[in-house]
Amino acid sequence: MSVSVSMTVNGEAVSGNVEGRTLLVQFIREHLGLTGTHVGCDTSQCGACVVHINGTSKKSCTTLAVQADGADIKTIEGLANGDELHPMQAAFREHHGLQCGFCTPGMVMSAVDLVKENPSPSEQEIRDWLEGNLCRCTGYHNIVKAIKAGAEAMRG
Repeated sequence: MSVSVSMTVNGEAVSGNVEGRTLLVQFIREHLGLTGTHVGCDTSQCGACVVHINGTSKKSCTTLAVQADGADIKTIEGLANGDELHPMQAAFREHHGLQCGFCTPGMVMSAVDLVKENPSPSEQEIRDWLEGNLCRCTGYHNIVKAIKAGAEAMRG
């Protein structure tokens, strides 16, 4: 059975018909063609699928598209301002906070939400916040450095 959903994604009103079991990550990737949000584990373990739903970071692989009906969604594609990277994206690039890049969208989206909640997080607070985001390439050292720098840049 098909269900109609409507939401705002990266500032644009979108809608579509989905099956009731369609995950938000599937709607974003397959219906909207926004492939920056990654599917890594399908079990809510890795965090590659993190998006902002009504301003809060959530894993889109465990959120149904119908649960996001009427919501304001921001994906990694919505962070930059045209060609100008968001300060957190720029910090990840400048501080080598990525390797293969697969986890990066989820890491960045989680980090932006952390800094919204805690504008000056300590290293331990960053590591605690990222507990649900897995990176198989790094030891997280540069990711933490990038988030510290991104937080500083976001503060102004």
